[in-house]
Amino acid sequence: NIGARRLHTVLERLLEELSFSAPDRAGEVVEVSAEMVQERLGDLIRDRDLARYIL
Repeated sequence: NIGARRLHTVLERLLEELSFSAPDRAGEVVEVSAEMVQERLGDLIRDRDLARYIL
């Protein structure tokens, strides 16, 4: 259990770029792929033992 705060941190980091560009992407569908997760959270996964919580 990583807890709500840590989960929030993980999701915030994953979606940070998208949240800033969201107004320009109205109506666009975004798929969160394994590659996207690895690219954006790679450092976080290596630095902490969170790899087991990310699908």
